[in-house]
Amino acid sequence: MTATHPTHAASAGQRTAKQNWAEGLMAFAAVMLLLAGVLDIFRGIMGIAEDDVFLSTRNYVFAFDLTGWGWVHLALGVVAVIVSLGLFQTAMWARVLGVAIAGLIVIANFLSLPYYPVWSVVMIAFSGFVIWALCVVKPDRSTE
Repeated sequence: MTATHPTHAASAGQRTAKQNWAEGLMAFAAVMLLLAGVLDIFRGIMGIAEDDVFLSTRNYVFAFDLTGWGWVHLALGVVAVIVSLGLFQTAMWARVLGVAIAGLIVIANFLSLPYYPVWSVVMIAFSGFVIWALCVVKPDRSTE
């Protein structure tokens, strides 16, 4: 009686649906983080220039200078773009930093919600999708 299990060499060339799904989610997260980063860079530039698209609210607990928010969003955007490039390479450091930077983007957009409410909600949703996609992907353990 012989076992009909495929050998490791034979199965190494075949890709499973889970592996394809994981790679698709990683690419989705990389594109979404890249998009969120670029949009955050633009928002940062608008904030630094004190553009008229921002609302000014009084008596907001987290009231900061608009230029300060601009620098925060610019820095987060630049880091998000760099991390997204690492995600295209499927680097583990990029996955960890991707979740962290997306979380910081959520917090920054929540705190600056009164200045640009609709866009803050859009950026929170983008970052939420990035966190979801990076946390759902499981590393491929078949090569271990």
